[in-house]
Amino acid sequence: MRREKSTAGGGLRRSARWALLRPLRHLLSAVAAIGLVLGALIALPGVSQAAGSLPCDIYGAAGTPCVAAHSTTRALLSSYNGPLYQVTRASDGARADIGLLSAGGYANAAQQDTFCQDTTCRITKVYDQTSRHNDLTPGPAGTSGMGADRGADASEIAVTAGGHKVYGIWVSPGVGYRYTGVASGVAVDGQPEGAYMVASGTHVGSDCCFDYGNAERTPADTGNGHMDAVSIATTCYFAPCTGSGPWIEADMENGMFQGDNGSNTANRGNNSPFVTAVLKNDGQTKYALKGGNSQSGALSTWWDGGLPTRAGYRPMHQEGGIILGTGGDNSNWNRGTFFEGVMVAGYPTDAAENAVQSNVVSVGYSGETDVPNGPQGTVTGPGGKCMDVAADDTGTNGTAVQLWDCQNWAEDQHWQHNADGSLSTIGRCLDIEGNGTANGAKVELWDCDGVGGQKWVQQADGSLLNPQSGRCLDSPSGATANGTRLQIWDCNGAAAQKFSVNGGAPVVGTGSKCVDVAADDSGGDGTAVQLWDCQSWAVDQHWYHNADGSLRTLGRCLDINGNGTANGAKVELWDCDGVGGQKWVQQADGSLLNPQSGRCLDSPSGATANGTRLQIWDCNGAAAQKFSVNGGAPVVGTGSKCVDVAADDSGGDGTAVQLWDCQSWAVDQHWYHNADGSLRTLGRCLDINGNGTANGAKVELWDCDGVGGQKWVQQADGSLLNPQSGRCLDSPSGATANGTRLQIWDCNGSAAQKFKLS
Repeated sequence: MRREKSTAGGGLRRSARWALLRPLRHLLSAVAAIGLVLGALIALPGVSQAAGSLPCDIYGAAGTPCVAAHSTTRALLSSYNGPLYQVTRASDGARADIGLLSAGGYANAAQQDTFCQDTTCRITKVYDQTSRHNDLTPGPAGTSGMGADRGADASEIAVTAGGHKVYGIWVSPGVGYRYTGVASGVAVDGQPEGAYMVASGTHVGSDCCFDYGNAERTPADTGNGHMDAVSIATTCYFAPCTGSGPWIEADMENGMFQGDNGSNTANRGNNSPFVTAVLKNDGQTKYALKGGNSQSGALSTWWDGGLPTRAGYRPMHQEGGIILGTGGDNSNWNRGTFFEGVMVAGYPTDAAENAVQSNVVSVGYSGETDVPNGPQGTVTGPGGKCMDVAADDTGTNGTAVQLWDCQNWAEDQHWQHNADGSLSTIGRCLDIEGNGTANGAKVELWDCDGVGGQKWVQQADGSLLNPQSGRCLDSPSGATANGTRLQIWDCNGAAAQKFSVNGGAPVVGTGSKCVDVAADDSGGDGTAVQLWDCQSWAVDQHWYHNADGSLRTLGRCLDINGNGTANGAKVELWDCDGVGGQKWVQQADGSLLNPQSGRCLDSPSGATANGTRLQIWDCNGAAAQKFSVNGGAPVVGTGSKCVDVAADDSGGDGTAVQLWDCQSWAVDQHWYHNADGSLRTLGRCLDINGNGTANGAKVELWDCDGVGGQKWVQQADGSLLNPQSGRCLDSPSGATANGTRLQIWDCNGSAAQKFKLS
């Protein structure tokens, strides 16, 4: 589909909603997996009930064989033992095919980790697992979009599947893949076909287009009915729509159809972290849309009826190309995350689709899909302005990097400081124009390629040094106006060169020393974790306390060696894999408990010397076990009470949000104000009950789903505005007692509505 990119006039930025794991030591039970698929398979004659019945086996047995099968996470055919995808290394251009741990199994993520260590990689090919070789590569420029597609950052999103670390495809603006021409076996000119994909329901957008399926042979809009691709997006193309999405939609060119003739209020959307999106089309008179939670349950049928009566869709005119992450004319402005998908010849049966959903559920997908793996934060420069990309979240190679007012929703103001010293956002790196070294050389966005002009080291005086040139990031003449183009200049310690990389937060231990990685911002698996003098510029001292209890820096987790539980077991850095030795819970006495072992993070004999290797030990409340996790920040309200979750660090959907005495150890009082305007703690968001807008509507904790009732904007008077309702967070009648349930109310500037984001 083609849809023009929205822009804001008057120079204002466009506002857009946007939304590691080493192989587990304990595999999921194969028997449990079989049990999950058993019921659906019984209904499908001729399909084996063995654990090897994967999606293409199921479709094939039902008479609708796969003609394309793409995944970076697993095999989709039980006999498949080839490569899943190809990665290309930025440092030297070398390529590697990433395969499977075993035939019909899961991706060998460790192969990618080894190949891409100390550099960045892009996914440059997604292999077709069928015999038709309908492989996908970054697509050419089309009649719309931002130019030719680029491959996704290969390590941007890691999740767990089948108990194994695997990588998805993180699609940001400009990323996309295509089979240009007529793919072998793919439907053309009104032939029947079906498709499904597993994608994120939380990393979504409303721009065009995050699609997977049949598209034009070349990237140009050739008319209604020339596409047949499944999509998940917050695009309400044909009003009215129910809720705020995201919805499973059919992109049949020049329209995102939620069912019927475009609008379909029965389509209530799917917003789980992993979504199964299903489309089938007989090419003549009917189509169907289904959606489900890829982690549990069955598919919901959102539409099963006639094709649109608008001109061009009866019959269809598919051209047989394949797209992933873009529209048919290469509109590549949207975002999403792709894990797996297939296209089949023929009109699939409901029984086959149900069996495929059961198989998907059996995989046990888990992890966060709305944030990339690397720690991200703003880079704050002169005048309190943020380092920003000029092109509003869609920067291409050569786009200027500048100062701009900090905007928490701006994706291109969220930078990741990588282990190789690069700073990246929206899939590209902060780069010196022409890899220059002279005073006044401008900085820009460019594909991450590992050159010296992309290395940045935070200095003790707050500057950002580029070692190759020996010069620092600089705002010319100390300018602070929006749009000031940044450059490099001789380091001089002036305010014009103060740029603070703000991602993560220190974990402060005994002797006021910080938890530190021994290898100076480049730690690999097994690197010792120690005490060291706190250094604001040390990237490996900035930790993220994640919703699953892990503590992460440099893309890896604080881990107990060998997943040990004994007194004296050392701690280290390791790929995040979800094991018990990577879970840490802040206690009221200031200690960090590892629940699996029942022991606490400890400095041996209370040592405070730089380089002291940390361990676990019986919890004893001593100074040697005081480690304060400073990630997130309290939201302080009336009476100097904190915004708190009622259930003591374990709140589920619908848990009340209230006032309570501020407690530095309370994880559920540490909130993250995210780029989309949401406030998150414990992996969920501050939400208005029922997405309500009326005075007195209560606030609660709920899965982050991007609805209007989860958006909060700090106002100049100290209040927190919910833009959808036009009302402010409020303590009823100005109450300050512990347990006071919070609500929304007409904004009035009173003390009852003062909530300060720290």
